[in-house]
Amino acid sequence: MPKGTGWRISLIGIFVLLSFFYLTPTLVTTLPSWWKGVLPKDKIHLGLDLQGGTHLVLEVDTQKAVEGTLDIVATDLEDTLNSKNLRFKRIARTGSDKVSVVLYEKGTADAVQKLLKDKYPGYEQGPAHDDGGFVALDLRINDKDAQDRKDKAVQQALETIRNRIDQFGVSEPTIQREGINHIVVQLPGIKDPQRAIDLIGKTARLEFKMVREDLSPTSASIPEDAELLKERIVDQTTGAVNEVPFVLQKKSLITGDLLTDAQVRIDSQFNQPYVAIEFNSLGARLFDQATAANVGKRFAIVLDNNIYSAPVIRERISGGSAQISGSFTEKTAADLAIILRAGALPAPVKIIQNVTVGPSLGQDSINKGLYAGLIGVLLVVVFMTIYYKISGLVANWGMVLNVVYLMGALSALGATLTLPGIAAIVLLIGMSVDSNVLIFERIREELKLGKTPKAALDAGYDKAFMTIMDSHITTLITAAVLFQFGTGPVKGFAVSLSLGVIINLFTSLIGTKVIFDVALHNGNIKKMSI
Repeated sequence: MPKGTGWRISLIGIFVLLSFFYLTPTLVTTLPSWWKGVLPKDKIHLGLDLQGGTHLVLEVDTQKAVEGTLDIVATDLEDTLNSKNLRFKRIARTGSDKVSVVLYEKGTADAVQKLLKDKYPGYEQGPAHDDGGFVALDLRINDKDAQDRKDKAVQQALETIRNRIDQFGVSEPTIQREGINHIVVQLPGIKDPQRAIDLIGKTARLEFKMVREDLSPTSASIPEDAELLKERIVDQTTGAVNEVPFVLQKKSLITGDLLTDAQVRIDSQFNQPYVAIEFNSLGARLFDQATAANVGKRFAIVLDNNIYSAPVIRERISGGSAQISGSFTEKTAADLAIILRAGALPAPVKIIQNVTVGPSLGQDSINKGLYAGLIGVLLVVVFMTIYYKISGLVANWGMVLNVVYLMGALSALGATLTLPGIAAIVLLIGMSVDSNVLIFERIREELKLGKTPKAALDAGYDKAFMTIMDSHITTLITAAVLFQFGTGPVKGFAVSLSLGVIINLFTSLIGTKVIFDVALHNGNIKKMSI
């Protein structure tokens, strides 16, 4: 055996064994009982286009995130001015980019201007101006900060949606940002797409607000610091829906940002599901204070401007625990718990594209892809055998190694196989023999110059090496660009292409040459079948 051949044969054998090792869960229907622990258990994951599912494009209303930030500033300013005994008539967000502070007198305005400058140095402060006989100050968010808030809103929405989907239990989802304010969500193999859509799109702004029992819901005029919302009650027996209106204080006592956990529980008395929630230390303290100060009064639990329940506070509630009850089924209670655990979306999202792919279409795609691949392999095998004779069979061996290694690598890396990925595999079948064609033509040239088969072989591989390396590197760069900037299907193509290019370098330069080296080792062969 030629020097250096042993380690190359061992390497080829090890890679073959590893490939089948990782492909075992895909090739075997039922794994044996001892196949557990660190051994691979996942099959090659199929993309949305192969196993069916739901493709969504979501648009994040980023302007609402900016407005939400300004609402927080307005609330913070109220607390700050009250703590400093600075009297004001009104503090509220006006328009989409500023907060207005309306004061009773000019003397107070000077103190507030200084406070605004110190507390919010990044905001633009306008001069004091008249507002119906009162003094008004405007605090405006600058364009850069507004754009940063919008960008962060999309990133936060992306993470929140990912957390919700992970808890929903979809395997191998694709969730990624696209453009300025769009998010693409692909849910392969999902059986209840509408439930997933409802789960993803809910803003989940949880608030606890006091009920204004001094105001009638039928009143024609509701003050600025109050709002009219409705509790939706569903009769579990008849399915009839009844809406009960309440007038609530606009300002929230506590928000869902202070939650640490939410779980579904069953009421032992009425056998109805409810959602048990836990607050963090700050939330527990605020909830304790709010319930202690309002015993005997009603407060409403509000999610996305819908009242879930409006119970009477019977006693002070300490310990940071509470419960949300309503007209829940176990499924709706579970979904609410998922949303609350994952957190609220920083801004509303709107579904602008919703495409459902049926599994039958996916199976048809798989069959056609496999059919195309087999035809491609067969044509390449026949051509290489006829044109390059025994050397062509060696090239075909390299092609088989290519496919085995590629499928093993896809399985080992947990990559997702898509229809474009199958196209990349078919393309790589051609690329795998293309490298050998370059080598064989070089060998033919060397043989025509009168060199021995062994010398022609070495010269052929040496002279074709740089050409093969250059073409593979440029293809790899292209695949990297496709992966970086492409969306789901394009990424699938790029992954298969990248792995195939790297593997093809190994099989064409090492996997095939080792066979020639062994065959020509003794020097008895006077003529190559090429």
